[in-house]
Amino acid sequence: MNEVDRTYNINLSFEEIKLPPFQDILVLAKNSVQGKIGLSKSFELLVPNGFEIIDINEGMIETIFVHKNILAKISKEKVIQILQNNVFPFISEGELISVNFKVNISVKDIVFKDSDL
Repeated sequence: MNEVDRTYNINLSFEEIKLPPFQDILVLAKNSVQGKIGLSKSFELLVPNGFEIIDINEGMIETIFVHKNILAKISKEKVIQILQNNVFPFISEGELISVNFKVNISVKDIVFKDSDL
């Protein structure tokens, strides 16, 4: 092949990231390359007091890191239950899984009297 016959095709994409590279919940499976202690120290440096560490030790799951903003809206027990039913069954040993967990709150039928203002 001579120099003239070469063709280069390049596909490029990029986006802004935030640290840590997950925003809501991180699930740490058992025997993950990244350990719980190392990850917790890293997160404490990047986002001091931003995540709660919850040890699970159930099936393939060792620990979850939950952003405290989520826990201000929904209980830790409910978050764990939701993850157990919808996420944990799909996690394999050694994985580190980022979970998008957005909580939307809506309030309907609020009634008040003019005197309540």
